Amino acid sequence: MNKEEARRKVAEIAGEHFRRGDPVGWFEALYQQSAGDASWIPWADMQPNPALVEWFEREQIKSGGKSAVVIGCGLGDDAEYLAAMGYQVTAFDISPSAVDWCKQRYPQTRVNYQVADLFTLSPNWLFDLVVEIYTVQALPTAFRERAITSLARLVETGG
Repeated sequence: MNKEEARRKVAEIAGEHFRRGDPVGWFEALYQQSAGDASWIPWADMQPNPALVEWFEREQIKSGGKSAVVIGCGLGDDAEYLAAMGYQVTAFDISPSAVDWCKQRYPQTRVNYQVADLFTLSPNWLFDLVVEIYTVQALPTAFRERAITSLARLVETGG
């Protein structure tokens, strides 16, 4: 499936869930329907996001063993990149199928992959670095402010 076909499929699946009042259920539906074919997942480039890599290189970011979280980890490329950069990484997705896929792709990972909902996160989760790429923009507009507030709570003092 090419990227344009994948985007059409996402719009179809997401639209169905939005009409039912389920703004996040479409993520699991998409990963399930993909049946392990990454071409169904428009944001799955099978490599770390270039903007994340460029930011690390430009700013010469050093992890120093700090903690990081990847919100909406998808297939795990950004999480694995951060782990390779020396971070202690927790990565979560609302889709159990996406999390399982990460664990299959990276069986020897140091990343703590978890199924979690951005809107009901543990108040004890605090991280030095919070990485969010593509998640907020994939939500209906009415949910974006709440999502941003929720992810901002994850930032440790000084993070």
